Amino acid sequence: MTFLPLFLSDVGGSEIVLILVVILMFFGSKSIPGIARSMGKAVHQIKQASQDVQNEIKKSTGDVKADFDLQNVMRETVGIIEEPIKEEAVKMDQIIQTPTEFSRPFGIANPSAPAHLPETDVTSLDQPAEETTPQTADQKDLAKE
Repeated sequence: MTFLPLFLSDVGGSEIVLILVVILMFFGSKSIPGIARSMGKAVHQIKQASQDVQNEIKKSTGDVKADFDLQNVMRETVGIIEEPIKEEAVKMDQIIQTPTEFSRPFGIANPSAPAHLPETDVTSLDQPAEETTPQTADQKDLAKE
């Protein structure tokens, strides 16, 4: 089955012949070739203009793609962002590795020396703990008597 344009899909062969006879009678046999030639040129110019527009669109999108290389833009942006971060990381590592007076525990003069802890009197759990509540002046007088 062949594809026909919409206006010819319902037109039969005899109807086309009738239309051609009416055109021949209306325009005459001498002017029909000139009309057909000018219609052919017009159709050719329309097709050429549409082809030129399509080529121009394709060329401009190709230029835009070449100008806007997304991968390259992303690589440059990552490089711009990573460089200062890496520099700051190196500075922070140097600061962390450099010993200062604040890098050792409080109260210890030399961090390589063991810490000296005061000895405490540890009472056994079996012995009852003595009361060590603070006494008032009246309680101290009574304890002396």
